[in-house]
Amino acid sequence: MIGVTVDFNLADLWERVAATVPARQALVCGARRMSYGALDAQANRVAHSLAGLGVGPGEHVGLFLHNCVEFVETMLGCFKLRAVPINVNHRYVADELAYLLGDGDLVGVVTDPDLLPVVEAVKTRQWVVSVGPEYDSLIGSASADTDFAPRSADDHYILYTGGTTGRPKGVVWRHEDIFFATLGGGNPGGPAIAAPEEIADTVVVNRANRARPFLLPGEAEPDQFNSLALGPLDHASGQWSTLGALLSGATSVVYSRRHMEMSAVLELVERERVVMLTLVGDTSGRPLADELERHPGARNTSSLLLLGSGGSILSAAVKERLMAGLPTVRAISEAIGSSEAPVQGVAVALASSEVQTTLRFAGRDVTTVLDDSLRPVKPGSGVVGRLATRGHVPIGYYHDPVKTAATFVEVNGDRWSLPGDMATVDADGTIRLLGRGSMCINSGGEKVYPEEVEAVLKDLETVADAVVVGVGDERWGERVVAVVALSVPGASIALEDVQAHCRPRLAGYKVPRQLVVADQVRRSPAGKPDYAWARSVAARQSR
Repeated sequence: MIGVTVDFNLADLWERVAATVPARQALVCGARRMSYGALDAQANRVAHSLAGLGVGPGEHVGLFLHNCVEFVETMLGCFKLRAVPINVNHRYVADELAYLLGDGDLVGVVTDPDLLPVVEAVKTRQWVVSVGPEYDSLIGSASADTDFAPRSADDHYILYTGGTTGRPKGVVWRHEDIFFATLGGGNPGGPAIAAPEEIADTVVVNRANRARPFLLPGEAEPDQFNSLALGPLDHASGQWSTLGALLSGATSVVYSRRHMEMSAVLELVERERVVMLTLVGDTSGRPLADELERHPGARNTSSLLLLGSGGSILSAAVKERLMAGLPTVRAISEAIGSSEAPVQGVAVALASSEVQTTLRFAGRDVTTVLDDSLRPVKPGSGVVGRLATRGHVPIGYYHDPVKTAATFVEVNGDRWSLPGDMATVDADGTIRLLGRGSMCINSGGEKVYPEEVEAVLKDLETVADAVVVGVGDERWGERVVAVVALSVPGASIALEDVQAHCRPRLAGYKVPRQLVVADQVRRSPAGKPDYAWARSVAARQSR
């Protein structure tokens, strides 16, 4: 394999890494451990099995799975076939799954046994393979050979994420672009490789040197760069952290329990000598800080040098608590971005410096802030614009040319991604992030779209009108609040009734956590909801 020409294709790059360090540990998930060679052989079996089911280049395969080894195997197996793995949120109910099966043009689904009832409720015509005996039987006799057709850097990688219309959207990338935009370019923390073949040399010398800048004089490098991401594999943060680790020769430790238990996370850090732990903002940062304070010194976390965060804001108070509870951590880095522009900037808090209370980061040559006329915002002007990234950006949204045209724009020959984050530029050139310009609610790293929840609420006979907003929450960043007007003035409705109505039709994170009953829901003359009013009403009741 090492003599074979490779492209900036994820499967080509992965196979080069696996062939270079076959005995190195690649993946730890629960009780299972897999070397690079073993994981590659298993991914080959999956690829040949999928081909036997009729899956061909460009076709989409759904991964409706909890965190597990099979998720990684199937993802890599799809890449090998030039097929496209599609992430399906494991919290989806039948209506949400049915939408994604159709919108994503899925030809089949690999799922967990406990999620089968959701799949069966859809009465899907796609083939379905359940992890366990069925999956093992399917791939057990398949070939482990790497004998696939040539691939291309233009092959598609799709990640389904939320959009402001209330339905998930598939963000379509070329393999080469996603590799450089968010998977580390073969050398995370350093200069990206210039040619695909260089990845073999990089993984040999890069065994643990991502930690080198954070070591004290005389401090020994870890034997291996072991990383643990707390974001699930069906979300960007977990998937990208895992792929980035595997394409750089590191070990990816996958959290495999169904529910997040911080005592179990710290046990993993101790047992696997984790060097980098990636959080999902305060959603996981606050419970981790709580656990550290409840049981100080209960686990040996001395291997931990770096904390990362993405998908949600990590507040200054939580950063300080984490640094106090994890004394060997030298830096906390927060990736600023989205599925459409993953790393627009990185804000780093060093243990030796004061933690920032606002999210500020140095601009990059591929990142700027564009005003309403698509011109760069002048530093120090106070003008608020949209955070924009050029270079390695997505092709667009799957099945949505209108949204694609609005988000990916060309200015003076450069193609920019403008997903909707608002920002301004300080006089020294530092970019100050202000927040998402749309009404999208970010609750614990999950995106909640008001229109989708409002439609479900309005199906209640007792609800005449409804608006859904996000209100600040210490743990979740924002909690979902329903502001409703009732069909019968003076009637009453309980939050528990609203939640019981929503749960069969919406994923749990979309179900309102707070209810406000108003005499009337304010709307504009054109019928658009007054979200500012709704947030004000919800915030007042929260005090």
